[in-house]
Amino acid sequence: MSSIECFISSMAGEDLSQTVESFSRSDSFTGVTVLSGVSLRSTETLRSIAEAISHKYILLYTKDKPLEMGMFALDRIISIAEDTGADMLYADHFTMVTDADGNPRKHCHPLIDCQKGALRDDFDFGSVLVFRSSSFRRAVRSITEDYEWGALYDLRLRMKRIVHINEYLYTEIQTDNRKSGEKQFDYVDPKNRNVQIEMEKICTDHLKRIGAWLPPVFNDVDFSGSEACPVTATVVIPVFNRIKTVKDAVESALSQTCDFPYNVIVVDNHSTDGTTELLAEMASANSNLVHLIPAKHDLGIGGCWNLAVHDGHCGEFAVQLDSDDVYSGPDTLQKIVDAFHEQKCAMVVGTYQMTDFQMNPIPPGVIDHREWTEENGRNNALRVNGLGAPRAFWTPLLRKLNLPNTSYGEDYALGLRISREYRIGRIYDVLYCCRRWDGNSDAALSVEKVNANNLYKDRIRTWELEARIRLSSHK
Repeated sequence: MSSIECFISSMAGEDLSQTVESFSRSDSFTGVTVLSGVSLRSTETLRSIAEAISHKYILLYTKDKPLEMGMFALDRIISIAEDTGADMLYADHFTMVTDADGNPRKHCHPLIDCQKGALRDDFDFGSVLVFRSSSFRRAVRSITEDYEWGALYDLRLRMKRIVHINEYLYTEIQTDNRKSGEKQFDYVDPKNRNVQIEMEKICTDHLKRIGAWLPPVFNDVDFSGSEACPVTATVVIPVFNRIKTVKDAVESALSQTCDFPYNVIVVDNHSTDGTTELLAEMASANSNLVHLIPAKHDLGIGGCWNLAVHDGHCGEFAVQLDSDDVYSGPDTLQKIVDAFHEQKCAMVVGTYQMTDFQMNPIPPGVIDHREWTEENGRNNALRVNGLGAPRAFWTPLLRKLNLPNTSYGEDYALGLRISREYRIGRIYDVLYCCRRWDGNSDAALSVEKVNANNLYKDRIRTWELEARIRLSSHK
């Protein structure tokens, strides 16, 4: 039987004797090396491991808390590695969580398949990573940069065949017990800026290796040839059952001060909580508010957007506002339309402030996506999970492309598609207040729902990646 040696990074001085013992229950196990005070995410550490390995497979345990491997789990992993020829393997697992009463609770933690477009540096592989030693050594030797945080990310991008074992093979202690809505902005937290710069370089180099990197050359946008529109700008607000917030959103849109005509289209997706009646009353009192109720009952947020932009009331530019949120001031629309003309772009993305329901600022504060650059923004967009807000689009192009009829990732898919050919403009003034409260649809998602969302976004990236590879190969 093929054998495996394990490497553990002990940063906090935890007692890992139980972890070592759990590894030893498999016949494939040969020993554990505990690396004290070093990070597995640094190039230096991975190089030292590559020089030390002497068996066919290695296991990296990436956490610093006790781990319990399942019975014969290592044997199972090695068996699958031998059958598939995998370069890297990871598995579903259980998590041990302490509840409010101090009692431990075990939960299933399924993972998702790693596909070509799974370029996020925060992709969840779990804490147990197994590599074919020859593949590990070859990949580490090809990393020429001395990374402090991104070496493990670079390493896995260099793995040709990654196998997801959808069996529960170990139990780890869950150390991050925040709700999904509290985690989703970690990647744009300003305190992580240096990490993000390193990750962007790694992803960019990967895109160049596989022929998917695009240079900063864009198609021109000719606004003078735009089709006739009733107004210059339209604020689009899709809504379903937001009686508590939609009035604030609509009023913030209607209070804009501009040197051009604009209107607001609210697509009310068959609300049942009084939202419909409220919007009808507001529309009857203001001719700039268009209240649309779809004839179809199968529309997601993307479908509601498509209905709005193809409606005869829609202006030359369509500007996003979620029904939970508000614009930060009366000059948001003016700044966005000015940016289209000044930056000659087909899409504009602004900056937003995270707030609670009462509009008090909350961490991580201002989200400005300053990692975006003219030179590399369209490439780095394949690594991050969003492009920012508020988003605005040149309507003639949007009518050609349309959004996918989904309620998650629809705007991200459109942004990637537009950035493939056109410039995306940026505004770094705060234009938008993103209100976080328990009623947000993404406030507390289950593991299964988070997985479904991430799987879909990775699929979007896969399609876009393949399109860019074909585009580059034809030039």
